[in-house]
Amino acid sequence: MPKAQKQVEAVAEAIKSKVVAQVDKTKVMAEKEVAKVKKQLESTYATVESYAKKNPEKAAVVAAGIGAALGAAIALLISGGKKKSKK
Repeated sequence: MPKAQKQVEAVAEAIKSKVVAQVDKTKVMAEKEVAKVKKQLESTYATVESYAKKNPEKAAVVAAGIGAALGAAIALLISGGKKKSKK
């Protein structure tokens, strides 16, 4: 095997191990962030659930408003955001 090819393979292997190590670090960081977000969401969900039980009328109005906004957004997406012209 030529010397240049061995050098290229050695460099490639070194780069590969650095990339794999960085991917592993990134994966661990991402898993920690997901766990943190999950914990925050569970806490927020509990707070919202408690509020909804104490204030069912307000919760229903908020839910209806969110539903109307989502429905309008979906309608815009489906129609492509274009208004139909009348001939």
